Amino acid sequence: MSATEQETQAASGSARVRPPGGTAGPASSAEDAELLAALGYEQKFDRKVSLWANFALGFVYLSPLVGVVSLFATGLATAGGPAVFWIAIVGVGQFLVALVFGEVVSQFPLAGGLYQWVRRLWNGRYAWFTAWTYISCITIGITSTALYSSDFVASLFAGTAHDPGVSSTPTERLFIAIGMTVFCLVCNCFGTRTLALISKIGLAAELIGIVLVGLYLLIFERHNSVSIFFDGSSSNHDGYFGAFIAASLVGLFLFYGFEACGELAEEVPNPSRSIPRAMQLTVAVGGVAALLAFVGYALAAPDLASILAGKDSNPIPAILQGSLGTVGTKLVLMVTLTSFIAGVMSQQAAASRITFSFARDDMFPGARLFSRVSSKRRVPLNALLAVNVLPLLIFVFVYFSPDSLNKIAAFQMLAGYAAFMMVVLAALRMRLKGWRPAGAWTLGRWGFVVNVAALAYGVLGMVLLAWPTGDSGTPLVDRWIALIGFLLVSAVGLLYLLAAKPERNSTAPEGDALEVAERLRARAATTAPTTGGKRA
Repeated sequence: MSATEQETQAASGSARVRPPGGTAGPASSAEDAELLAALGYEQKFDRKVSLWANFALGFVYLSPLVGVVSLFATGLATAGGPAVFWIAIVGVGQFLVALVFGEVVSQFPLAGGLYQWVRRLWNGRYAWFTAWTYISCITIGITSTALYSSDFVASLFAGTAHDPGVSSTPTERLFIAIGMTVFCLVCNCFGTRTLALISKIGLAAELIGIVLVGLYLLIFERHNSVSIFFDGSSSNHDGYFGAFIAASLVGLFLFYGFEACGELAEEVPNPSRSIPRAMQLTVAVGGVAALLAFVGYALAAPDLASILAGKDSNPIPAILQGSLGTVGTKLVLMVTLTSFIAGVMSQQAAASRITFSFARDDMFPGARLFSRVSSKRRVPLNALLAVNVLPLLIFVFVYFSPDSLNKIAAFQMLAGYAAFMMVVLAALRMRLKGWRPAGAWTLGRWGFVVNVAALAYGVLGMVLLAWPTGDSGTPLVDRWIALIGFLLVSAVGLLYLLAAKPERNSTAPEGDALEVAERLRARAATTAPTTGGKRA
């Protein structure tokens, strides 16, 4: 390769790093590989996930289309039209969290995201428990997303003009969920390029399904007044305040997934700059899209009363049928199915990367097995296979207990928020010790204020997610199922942590966030004259 070709590839972020011996390594710019080496790791992945592909990955993980169609009926039956305001409330709160994450990932653009961040912000033991909590959340996320897709698959292939909203049977739900998971797993095994491509397709499908359909419903198919969004009537609660608080799940279940942008940090060119932007775009664009979809479906519902009364648990196909006809409904259901596929794939990818990162530091049982990256596809195949075992087992459990899906999802979100707040708390602790983020993207003097606000929001969100659901006649375990599930999983993780003490065997690079920040600043000052003043 000529010097000119090498310079061209380096400028485009696609130059190959050649390790000793001359064998071509994974595709990566020299600057990105050097930054990774400065953080103590060797480049093993191909950096083929562009800014837009990274944004698409987070967006389809958050998946406003999937979130809205899954929670639309629940939100309206719980608190009526005002449930839509939770999308805006939670969106603002999660944007604060995304800003904090952006500063951290900019300094530590490492595969495994949350685990790597808190290990430098606190210590190995704290990082292990954070990763345990987060992996539990994502594996359950794979499960719930695949299971929620079953009714839409059934409506796509079995729905008719007279009965477009078909609910899947337990057997159909089992086989659809297994098929969805296995299909997405196979696609993920083909590597980062395939993941990026399907994420982009999923992003396009989401935007078509939300923007075009949402605008069409708002402009041409309005059957209800906008006053429904300010009407406090609800069939499920005596007092409206309680109903509105219960409807917080509409927003809380919707806004997560932006952290997946950071899980693939070692597969993204110039990650210190592009990943914070991708996270912020995910929350902002996802929030606007979710609002548009929710409002459009609510105003176009031909039988809003039955949805508010909780009699229609799958109203989206009927709304589409009444507005778009059979052909239009089938097309939108196909778009929705594409979003489900992209969402499951992104969750699998995020879970496998954090498992890989965990194992790379010898902090995970079977570390040597799960830290391997395939030489051809540059994918942690063993980790990818492992994170899909638990979802397959849970599918069987849900088959015998069909009512357990929402309970599983409730635990999933509480665990996810807990893992988020462990990062936010660790960042605030390090700030109080004098840490000034040294990444290419920072909040400057606003960092502390945003960090405190994000922590306050997150704690409130955890309280709402742990709050008992149902009425006084609901069994005690069912009312507190999210908190009980979280405490059980946490207890198992803590017992293993205390008994095995995996942090003692860790081979992770030394240095906390303060020390790393100083090293990076010194490195930037040293390399600035030879890189045209660019920050590494």
